[in-house]
Amino acid sequence: MIPERPVAALDRAALLLQLVPYLLGKGEVPVAEAAADFDVTPDEMRAMVERLTVIGLPGERGYWQLPHDLFDIDWDLLDRDDVIAITNTVGLERSPRLTAREAAALLAGLQLARSLPGFGDSELVTALLAKLARGAATAPPPVIVAPGPVDGVRDVVDRALRARVAVTFTYRAPGAEPTTRTVDPIKVHIANDQWYLQGWDHLRKAVRTFHLDRVSAPSVTDTPAIHGADPVPELFAPSDDEVVARFRFPRAVAPLLADYLERAEVDDDHDGTAVASLRLADEQSLKRLAARRGGEVELLEPAGARRAAAAWAAAGLAQYR
Repeated sequence: MIPERPVAALDRAALLLQLVPYLLGKGEVPVAEAAADFDVTPDEMRAMVERLTVIGLPGERGYWQLPHDLFDIDWDLLDRDDVIAITNTVGLERSPRLTAREAAALLAGLQLARSLPGFGDSELVTALLAKLARGAATAPPPVIVAPGPVDGVRDVVDRALRARVAVTFTYRAPGAEPTTRTVDPIKVHIANDQWYLQGWDHLRKAVRTFHLDRVSAPSVTDTPAIHGADPVPELFAPSDDEVVARFRFPRAVAPLLADYLERAEVDDDHDGTAVASLRLADEQSLKRLAARRGGEVELLEPAGARRAAAAWAAAGLAQYR
């Protein structure tokens, strides 16, 4: 039998904080069992449970005015069978929950992150995926990250990153003949739904950025990647492979193009339009700029950017046919 001993105020507060989740987990529990679990006497446990019924959420102006604002127990069960059962949890179980659409969006983002070369299928991501699926208000729809045209390239880069070796591939830069590149991979990026590899280029003897859509015939080598931990520049920093792009736009939409114009030279044209010139490492990045403004932005050069924007728009239109 547990001897009678006074319980200090701080100890009582700590016990009460632990008591609610304990009772929620148990459902119904005899007073004697609960007392033994909390190392108190049955009378002290009964007093703690009764004290719960004057604790809860404050109502208007700080007063508890309604029955559901307080914790409550099954008094008949306590008096008749000496069993504790909590019947009102004061909203403890009403935790914020994700909608099915919100959960699906987060699941898709995690699956995309898991596909990043070098990231791997970690236990952490797998556990988060399961937890998000369980935490939604309703079951989220099945989420599938559709494979893309560069998935095979990403797989090769992933193996090279894990083995810390160089990767070799054929690369076609804008307006240039295909070249064979050997690269110590450092990092993979996603920008504007495009995949890029940054790594030490053995041909250029410097860190370069490669658009994975322009990579073909990739393979892992046995050459150690001695530059695999080198710092990388900004994703679209100037390089030997950069191109000069020009586009025309109405002056009225200039605030919406701030991300591009802050790096560009802008000349007034006529009739309220202007022409911007900027240097880019990837002409493909302009296709979204043209599409985003619904025909207001006209790509002038290079020709590859115009072709890419036209092809991208045609592919989008084909989805509606």
